[in-house]
Amino acid sequence: MNRLLNRRTFLAAAAAAGTLSAEPRSKMGIAVTSYLSFGRPSDTLEFLEHANTLGAGGIQMPLTSRQPEYVRKLRARAEELGMYFEAIASLPGPLAKEPGPAPFESAVAAAKEAGALAIRVNCLPGRRYENFTNLADWQKAVAQARQNIDTALRIVEKYQVPLAIENHKDFTAGEMAALMKEKASRWLGVCLDTGNNIALLDDPMALVETLAPYAVSTHIKDMGVAPYPDGFLLSEMPLGEGMLDMRRIVDTIRRARPATRLTLEMITRDPLKVPCLTDPYWATFPERNPLYLARTLRMVRDAKGVLPVVSGLPREAQLQAEEDNVKKSLAYARQHLGL
Repeated sequence: MNRLLNRRTFLAAAAAAGTLSAEPRSKMGIAVTSYLSFGRPSDTLEFLEHANTLGAGGIQMPLTSRQPEYVRKLRARAEELGMYFEAIASLPGPLAKEPGPAPFESAVAAAKEAGALAIRVNCLPGRRYENFTNLADWQKAVAQARQNIDTALRIVEKYQVPLAIENHKDFTAGEMAALMKEKASRWLGVCLDTGNNIALLDDPMALVETLAPYAVSTHIKDMGVAPYPDGFLLSEMPLGEGMLDMRRIVDTIRRARPATRLTLEMITRDPLKVPCLTDPYWATFPERNPLYLARTLRMVRDAKGVLPVVSGLPREAQLQAEEDNVKKSLAYARQHLGL
């Protein structure tokens, strides 16, 4: 059973037991990808209601339906609750689920009507160091991604909804900043993920300082690392339980972009392997300074704590861990981050 989407009985029982949070609403929202592993919500309005029960400030999720009645209902409910909505969509291009610009324009138009503050996208499939084993394939994918961005940019400029490109274990901080400077559109920015680029050996705080001026959307997350023979393990952690300076990160984003919403992405899963000590990892980084590797491995060496593993847990325990990690992160945001 999908506990998140079939939770009326659970919520009623929790309320009767007095276990639902009475905390004031947080300013922090929740990305649907916080339930990527187990809950997997499939309805935007239901996820909005779920986020409301947790006291979240808003949601980031694809629109379940682009039908006008559904879109109006979602917007009205979000406004009634005082919550924000950010959409998720796929860039137009040959790899999109719905190829061509028309489906993307439809998604943007619906997002606009739903009151979306931004539309989050990612440029390239999967992780750079896993999906690309030679430089030529990487360069071809980047060239296609740039075409896709140009197509999308013409559409979002028409509807005046910011396009937020996530640093999705693809572009380094420097590459993403260069892209933003080149395009230089008020309707183009980044969905600043505070943890992803550790996998590309970017310093996490330097990443935030580099990309915060372009952040029109965010994935706020804390991270943990641990060594493994081919490199290091990387894991999302509940806010405050990892190694990142979350207060400094939040303050940096707020100074650079005061109006940008801070959205939690807490993915509950086993640690990811980052094989940075293998030759294939470096195939798409021909000019990467070795200092990036040295600095990252020092960070891994000095890290403390045990990374969570959830794959061996029973299904109900996995669902509960996913929910608990979101709740713990929202509580930390309220208590320690001014959110």
